[in-house]
Amino acid sequence: MSRYLSTECVRAMTLSAQGFGADRDGPQPDDRALLRLIRRLGLLQIDSVNVLCRAHYMPLYSRLGPYDRRRLERFNQGSPSQRRLFEYWGHEASLIPVEDYPLYRFRMQRARDGGGGLYKRLERFSREQPAFIEQVLDEIRHRGALAASDLTGGGRGQGRWWGWSDGKSALEYLFWSGQVLVAHRRGNFERVYDLPERVVGRDAVEAPELSPPQAQRALVSRATQAMGVASARDIQRYFRLDARETRARIKELVDTGELLPARVEGWSMPAWQHTKARVSRRASEASALLSPFDPLMWDRERAARVFDFRYRIEIYTPAHLRQYGYYVLPFMLAGRMAARVDLKAERAAGVLQVIAAHPEANVAIETLAPALYEELVRLARFLGLARVQIKGSDPLDQALESVGVDA
Repeated sequence: MSRYLSTECVRAMTLSAQGFGADRDGPQPDDRALLRLIRRLGLLQIDSVNVLCRAHYMPLYSRLGPYDRRRLERFNQGSPSQRRLFEYWGHEASLIPVEDYPLYRFRMQRARDGGGGLYKRLERFSREQPAFIEQVLDEIRHRGALAASDLTGGGRGQGRWWGWSDGKSALEYLFWSGQVLVAHRRGNFERVYDLPERVVGRDAVEAPELSPPQAQRALVSRATQAMGVASARDIQRYFRLDARETRARIKELVDTGELLPARVEGWSMPAWQHTKARVSRRASEASALLSPFDPLMWDRERAARVFDFRYRIEIYTPAHLRQYGYYVLPFMLAGRMAARVDLKAERAAGVLQVIAAHPEANVAIETLAPALYEELVRLARFLGLARVQIKGSDPLDQALESVGVDA
């Protein structure tokens, strides 16, 4: 029998499962609180855009409030005994708890075998240049952690985006296939690669391997637990699993009683509820600015179903065609998406710029503006910026300006 869930219930379960509801103005969270939340989410997505701040810093802030970003940086560097996170392909490029390394080894092996989501150009490169790839791997073995720019005879890239050098292509193939991992990133966000045993440790590398179904069951369970209630497509996309394998693992977890079939109001597809899904009143009333790469937002189709919020990022849209702005963050007020805010950190001036602020339909600006301004001040404090500057002139911008003058 499938249980029937209202959209309100699913929204509340989602926010609770995602770790909202903490006191964001209390003492700064310590290492344990940060790691507990990362494990709850399963990963933090990485993105190179830095107009506001790097994407992986924001989900922790949105749920826990301002914290020392150096804590998160330390989790992903140092010796294997010190490291708590490693970088690999989770949702996209992601920071993942080290203890979950075994769950991704089947994906690494598939990439090595010529599949596993490997970019076609890398698959072709691996077939055409095996001797060169082995030469790059051997250089890392003997010299230690290296970036593409450090390689002997790695070649030069062509252009800004996908014009990789041969050395970069070799390293990215080795990374996909798990033969190297990312030791750290440099200030320019360049990956530095090393052997897995020198990143996550020999114990992790030599641990007994899980079969693909075992690893997939764990990932399907974690994805569903991180969302509370989800469709098969939601579950598959959370960790970028294969659709057919996801459906098989869902069935197995239903048989064990870990997932419960559900019907959700307004959804045309079946859903599954994790047995640990709960409703928290504090989570249901949470307010926060959300990164475009937050787990609540990265699946745009799910965000539309759960929050009735249709969102897309316009970074790659020509300026004259943008509807809301370059780097627009959704603002959630009391558990509902209430506004979109185009933000930029002017670090040299110590200013958080609000390029434009757009309320959602049927949201009262007189209620929205004070709550949003308070959140902007909190975000500025987190980013080490001294003040908030309102640049726009639309009604919500004017209301924010008035709140700031009165503050």
